[in-house]
Amino acid sequence: MTTAARPTFEPARGGRGKGEGDLSQLSKQYSSRDLPSHTKIKYRQTTQDAPEEVRNRDFRRELEERERAAAREKNRDRPTREHTTSSSVSKKPRLDQIPAANLDADDPLTDEDEDEDFEEESDDDDTAALLAELEKIKKERAEEQARKEQEQKAEEERIRMENILSGNPLLNLTGPSQPQANFKVKRRYFTLMSWIYIADWEFYTKRSHKNICSK
Repeated sequence: MTTAARPTFEPARGGRGKGEGDLSQLSKQYSSRDLPSHTKIKYRQTTQDAPEEVRNRDFRRELEERERAAAREKNRDRPTREHTTSSSVSKKPRLDQIPAANLDADDPLTDEDEDEDFEEESDDDDTAALLAELEKIKKERAEEQARKEQEQKAEEERIRMENILSGNPLLNLTGPSQPQANFKVKRRYFTLMSWIYIADWEFYTKRSHKNICSK
């Protein structure tokens, strides 16, 4: 069994010297963690944005240099993209590059620029038609939604009025379509005294009948 759970692992002992027998006296021992620490202030070094270093820096010049470097890097990547775009455009067969053997005399010769303009105009017309159709569909859906909401509100109002009129039984007594209300309490059972009264009445009736017959 462990002995570390004892209330006093190292019990206090009274000595024989002066003041050693007084257990209420404060101890003069202290832990190393109670000693003062961090007694010196840490200053920023040269590479840690010290005040002298920051005071002598020209932040505006550094910012302008970084902006120029970013602009040079951006301009360096631009010719590559332009070359890629031009190469992709050059892949399209031009009319003057098609050999004469592949041309038919009956085919009309059209300019490439005219074809491109015609394609752009047709694309614009298709886009405008699609946008108009989309707006028409949105408008129809909005009208349908508004109509459904109006019908739902009218139905809810009708149900509410019916509940108000039919909720009070006093208002339904004279209604033409409502049946006549009956507030009579139906007798569902007989009490014990009622059964006794019926039995006595039957016994008295039979006895009277016998007396009449005997006479």
